[in-house]
Amino acid sequence: MKYNQVTDMKENLNEGTPEEILDKINRETSKMQWTELMPFFAKGMAIYVSHTLDLIKVAHALSVDNKEQFETWTKEGLVANVTDEQASAWHESNVVVWATVIKPWILVQPIVD
Repeated sequence: MKYNQVTDMKENLNEGTPEEILDKINRETSKMQWTELMPFFAKGMAIYVSHTLDLIKVAHALSVDNKEQFETWTKEGLVANVTDEQASAWHESNVVVWATVIKPWILVQPIVD
């Protein structure tokens, strides 16, 4: 997936049953070089998701506006805006992340071996 594919992602991911929504998100999730996502970070639209969470479920919670769950994850430090330090380290290390879009946000999860 390249930057232009990210910007063309569907906006109506929250249409359908919960299972259909999860399936749509899963199909539109892919591995990407962090450097491809820097424009989103620069606009403040990149959200870090801890490797301890299921990225698809986090994206689904965002798509259905589950504020309570997001507040919990945020308080626990499991979901947050990508920091300058993270972005710099990922750029220097040429990190590959899992990424999915819930417009206008892009959720990124570093791949941990």
